[in-house]
Amino acid sequence: MARPDADDSISALWIAHHYPEDYDRCVTIGRTHICRRCLVLYPLAFAVMALTLAGLRWPMYLDPALLVLLPLPSVVEYVLEHVGVIGYQPTRQALLTVPLAVALGVGFGRYLDRPTDPLFWAIVVLYAGVCLSATVAGARRGV
Repeated sequence: MARPDADDSISALWIAHHYPEDYDRCVTIGRTHICRRCLVLYPLAFAVMALTLAGLRWPMYLDPALLVLLPLPSVVEYVLEHVGVIGYQPTRQALLTVPLAVALGVGFGRYLDRPTDPLFWAIVVLYAGVCLSATVAGARRGV
């Protein structure tokens, strides 16, 4: 199915990136559709980043394990949904986004401290690659 012209179909790109047929994935504030995952992810990630930069964080030696493990439930849910194994469920998505946001916030703190941080970038590339692959596979299957 052809997508409508972006100017006619998408709410302003203020944490919204869904076409009207996917507005069930959004909450509406005023007349603006805001992605549920983004609404949980970014405010929490930035709050955790601020705490991290203020020194309120778990010990750094736990970063390799926690930064890999905390996003994993959200990544698995994303993959399973995009390849058609499970359906979209807003509450599940929001709950699984919380640990992802915590890891992302700590990762942002690491990035701001060292923009070339290999742990941060390895995790970003790994999980982005997995999610992109699932998105492409699902699109090819028509999911």
